[in-house]
Amino acid sequence: MSEANSGKISLKLLVDRNAKRVIFGEAGKEFVDFLFHFLSLPVGTVVKLLSKDKMVGSLGKLYESIEAMHANYMEPNLNKEHVLNPKVSSSSLANTPFLLGYQTNDKVDGSKVSYRCPNACNCQCCYFDGSISYSNCKIYVCDDPEAICPSCQGHMSTKLTYVNGPRKKAVKVEQGSGYVRGLVNYMVMDNLIVRPMSTISSIILLNTFKVKDLSALESKEVFIGKEEAVEMLKASFVTDKVLTSLFLGNQKP
Repeated sequence: MSEANSGKISLKLLVDRNAKRVIFGEAGKEFVDFLFHFLSLPVGTVVKLLSKDKMVGSLGKLYESIEAMHANYMEPNLNKEHVLNPKVSSSSLANTPFLLGYQTNDKVDGSKVSYRCPNACNCQCCYFDGSISYSNCKIYVCDDPEAICPSCQGHMSTKLTYVNGPRKKAVKVEQGSGYVRGLVNYMVMDNLIVRPMSTISSIILLNTFKVKDLSALESKEVFIGKEEAVEMLKASFVTDKVLTSLFLGNQKP
């Protein structure tokens, strides 16, 4: 693998030159895990990845509406970022090498800022002012200074700074993480149907596509990085010829 393709996922395609289409792709565990991860993405994350201006249909407009909605019309304890940029858990995908450039919200660093209510009591006492009790103000924390304290209904505007704990050694990827097992290679169809690879399945597929000129078949190795990953996600919404569209270029998604 060349340096330019380092860190990318390899996919071997069987191409019919005469029909200008991909018959199927031969893939390992990494690529199949990546494909299956599509289905675990929140809709807000998909729209963000594909860019709301390029989305087919109306989801992009819905996303745009939430972006433009003034905070006065939203529930007081709601941070719009939780909808527009929802948290994606990566705990079950430790050996999936990307989602190809997309960063989850699981990672926190010293620049993360939290807020508490300015009425939070720093000692063990509890106090009462008129009809408002401030005894519970100290138990709430948020990441938005406009959030409303559930106890006193004031803005939680006192800034706190997140402090990292001791650095931990990188966790070794355990066998069995991800979605599929790495015992075999997998056959990925043009429409992203995935099956275990077998000689019989390959022969049946050639017959299904009525491939008569075997000399017109060629193998092509492609590499999936961040750009290709986003394009593949986009194509999966608008065509059933995803691999042909993306890697042969004769059909635009």
